[in-house]
Amino acid sequence: MRVAAIQHDIVWEQPHKNFSLLAPLIQKAAGDGARLVVLSELFSNGFSMNTQHISEPVDGASTQFLIEQATELGVWICGSVPILSESYDLPHNSLVLASPDGDTHRYDKNHLFEYAGEDKHYAGGSTPLTVDLEGVRCSFLICFDLRFGPDFWNIASVTDAFIVVANWPEVRRNHWKSLLKARAIENQAFVLGVNRVGRGDGLSYSGDSRLYNPLGETIGKAKKNEVQILLCDIDPSTVTSVRSDFPFRWNDGR
Repeated sequence: MRVAAIQHDIVWEQPHKNFSLLAPLIQKAAGDGARLVVLSELFSNGFSMNTQHISEPVDGASTQFLIEQATELGVWICGSVPILSESYDLPHNSLVLASPDGDTHRYDKNHLFEYAGEDKHYAGGSTPLTVDLEGVRCSFLICFDLRFGPDFWNIASVTDAFIVVANWPEVRRNHWKSLLKARAIENQAFVLGVNRVGRGDGLSYSGDSRLYNPLGETIGKAKKNEVQILLCDIDPSTVTSVRSDFPFRWNDGR
């Protein structure tokens, strides 16, 4: 399956401007054969804590944008959105995955970034989302989730590729790259990290979007600080082969 990681800039808290910037990139990715198109965390607003202003209903503008792009282009597309909660006073930072048929799947970010006050403005979520996309079992996580290895380990047996969308600051870019690689090695799975570029709320973002294979080898990486479409192919048979040849992951004695 061909996957497109769209490493993009974000106009701060201006969803419709971001829709206009993203639409041609998504169209280009689909035209180049991508079956799954991945946008960043909070792709339509940036990593904003101004949730009273940016939060949307479950069928809000950002979700509708994803659905429209998916159905018009016949691809799967995902990114995270600030969605009002039915159970909490605070919204969720929710990854929305739209299908070519217009159906949606959703994952509410589990691990909130307390260092930036995310836990004071968003409600936490639950188990990561896993969906079979045309024969590739993809599990979706959001940014700070990357630091919590057990979340990956617990679902690795049903996962061929982990998809991590982020707004990961440049100051910790080495952590980003190292953690993505570690998750690939320890779970013997593909790991795709999709990060934004540009500046938002005083922070710089370098992108560094990349795909690691189940051996931890880099098989695709975007340029630093550049808007770019990173196209990569994910073959689930590679996961099966690596796990069969070196089955440490499945013999840990538990």
